[in-house]
Amino acid sequence: MASQWRPLQQVLKVTEHLVFNEAPKLIRNLQNPQAVQRGIQQGLQQGLKIGVDALVGATVAPPAAITTGRPVTHTIVPTAHRARRISYAPDLDGQADPGEIVWTWVVYEDDPSRGKDRPVLVVGRDRKVLLGLMLSSQQHHADDRHWVGIGAGPWDGEGRPSWVRLDRVLDVPEEGIRREGAILDRTKFDIVATRLRAEYSWS
Repeated sequence: MASQWRPLQQVLKVTEHLVFNEAPKLIRNLQNPQAVQRGIQQGLQQGLKIGVDALVGATVAPPAAITTGRPVTHTIVPTAHRARRISYAPDLDGQADPGEIVWTWVVYEDDPSRGKDRPVLVVGRDRKVLLGLMLSSQQHHADDRHWVGIGAGPWDGEGRPSWVRLDRVLDVPEEGIRREGAILDRTKFDIVATRLRAEYSWS
């Protein structure tokens, strides 16, 4: 019986995401026809994929080679809830520090049974838990006020520009880090830090 309800639950999660997250973005972008057209195309693609996945019961499980013996990142909270002092202190010594970009498996916020191996900018620490901001190379984030561009760097093997998500913090178990990716240069880190201080109560 539970398996019969799973597709409906996924549809309800997607609907909630569209109403509370995507609809406000659409309203903000109504003044920009190109942004609206791009958003509609992306929404249709995402909707089709989610619909097909729900019908066939497909999930993206963490690859065994990446997560074997390691916890995955599953706690995602509003950035203001983790507000603290931020400082730049990278040191590629095997222990992740603010200013470094690391890789970890991050579950999807709207479907914890799925996820993606992705780069994360470390901005703080709470004992053995790193506080991180997810990175993305998706161009559409350039128009989103909750993301900030940091350009290209060695964390992306294809040399694509990246954006950092500011409104959500990931609690990354230190044991869940697959590898250290790179050090973000001080100027770009300061751009992120300035936004965290100005908009999310960090100091």
